[in-house]
Amino acid sequence: MSVQIGAHTSIAGGAYNAVDEQVEIGGTCGQIFSHSPQVWQDPDIGDDEAAQFRERSADNGVGPWVIHSSYLVNLCTPKDDLRRKSIDSMQKEVDAAAKLGVEYVNVHLGAHTGAGVEQGLDNAASALDELDVPDDVTVLVESDAGSGTKLGGDFEHLAAVLERSDQALGVCVDTAHAFAAGYDLSTPEGVDETVAEFDDVVGLEHLHCLHLNDSKHGCGTNKDEHAHVGEGKIGEAGMRRIVNHPDLRELPFVLETPTEDGKSFAWNVERVRELRE
Repeated sequence: MSVQIGAHTSIAGGAYNAVDEQVEIGGTCGQIFSHSPQVWQDPDIGDDEAAQFRERSADNGVGPWVIHSSYLVNLCTPKDDLRRKSIDSMQKEVDAAAKLGVEYVNVHLGAHTGAGVEQGLDNAASALDELDVPDDVTVLVESDAGSGTKLGGDFEHLAAVLERSDQALGVCVDTAHAFAAGYDLSTPEGVDETVAEFDDVVGLEHLHCLHLNDSKHGCGTNKDEHAHVGEGKIGEAGMRRIVNHPDLRELPFVLETPTEDGKSFAWNVERVRELRE
């Protein structure tokens, strides 16, 4: 099976433009925001726009797609107003996903901001349980770099939310986040150990997607800054093992790599294909 690799592309000018950009960079799967992720805003996707997105994705063999939720969403919060806004925002995201034919909505758990880890995890699970998720959409909780009171840095956090929620949730592991949280992915042995630990704690059957990013900072630093594939602290050996690991290689890999040093998504897509064995 050829590698499923793509990137986070823009819906500016119409959601279907994200498909065209994906094709231009050589991507076969991808991720989008349904609106600006830095403000509370409802997705505004018309019926014709959604139909064109679905048609162009099908015609070009691009999929699966992921909608990344707003950065403002905090499922772990103890604050009632922020919790309500987060739930409302997530409901609109899963509804937009159904309209676009997008399989996944990805969300960070957020920060407990002093409520404590266990209460934060309970808050996240109960918030997710308030969603009416369409049949063809799956919510993925994403691994985090683990700074401050943010949850999701430990695989145990992800497992707890999956166990406590009544929703049929999945997981998206971000390689840069996991590395920053202390899971050493810089060697083939480290990748194998991390995958085995994830399987033991969460279960590989729950892993639906990988955000494939290298890291500008070292393992366990809790610093979230992405690097080009093979050119960060994870490095070529770790990235090569990730994209070829038998339990990972058939998953969709979504890039959130920077555009710098003359290298863009297209460069990283090609780099992944070069590392594929």
